[in-house]
Amino acid sequence: MAGEAREAAGGRTIITGATGFAGRHLLARLAGRTPLIGWARPGGTPPADVPGVEWAFVDITDRQDVERAVREAAPQRIFHLAGAPNVASSFRNAVPHLQTNALGTHYLLDAVARWARDCRVLVVTSAQVYAASDAPLSEAAALKPQSPYGFTKLAQERVALAAAAEGLDVVVARPFNHIGPGQDAGFALPSFARQIALAETGAGPAVLRVGNLETHRDITDVRDVVDAYVALAERGRTAEIYNVCSGRARRIRDLLDALLEQSSMAITVEIDPERFRPVDVPVIEGDASKLRADLGWTPRVPIERTLADILDDWRARVRTER
Repeated sequence: MAGEAREAAGGRTIITGATGFAGRHLLARLAGRTPLIGWARPGGTPPADVPGVEWAFVDITDRQDVERAVREAAPQRIFHLAGAPNVASSFRNAVPHLQTNALGTHYLLDAVARWARDCRVLVVTSAQVYAASDAPLSEAAALKPQSPYGFTKLAQERVALAAAAEGLDVVVARPFNHIGPGQDAGFALPSFARQIALAETGAGPAVLRVGNLETHRDITDVRDVVDAYVALAERGRTAEIYNVCSGRARRIRDLLDALLEQSSMAITVEIDPERFRPVDVPVIEGDASKLRADLGWTPRVPIERTLADILDDWRARVRTER
């Protein structure tokens, strides 16, 4: 009932990281349902294809900037998606990840405590906080991040739960891998799709360069993931952590093969050692039983559609680039 009251009240909703991959999909999901304020980095370019969004340029690592933006908005809900998302880059320099993921979350929740204490905040962290395991990972599984990125997300969680212990209405989402149209080519499957699209147009070689294809990952369509975020913001239990995942680990090689089957031409695959991570956990599989039981959420988009949409998205982008 509390979640229904939140939505019916029509209060203002902030989405931090609104220009990011999941943020853009969440904007589209909520457009027209509630007054939306999208936070973008100073100097950023907000997307023009989502009408009715009020944009604010906020540096999440600047305490005064964050406090000002929260005070002016007086939000009823915040989806905190802003973060440094790239695991690979965290091995080269973890400082920006720590500043954005942990310190930025501290500044945001401190501002909420001062200026919007009744606001519900969904803090989105990552399944990268878990220890390596061959078993499906529930929210009670051991925590031992395998990358600097994972450590910064665990620090972010600690900040969020500490704020909840101080009386703030905070819920934590731990998403596993999610993919879909609009994702940056710095991630594996979008990278594969971009290389295929370039090869099909003759703008790139008919050779697809890849890293480790033998890892297994629990992968969910981003549109299902943002549906889970909305459900958590409306009906999730305060101070609780929820996995957001499909509950099935898929081998990356199999997903690549499915993409190649959709290509209009024959493409050779070559392993590139430069694309391997310093640490690459063999299997990551989640358990979403808690999310299903509490909220009735279940993923709806089949993986075949997700892969087709990613490839079509990159075909369109390559045409535009040319």
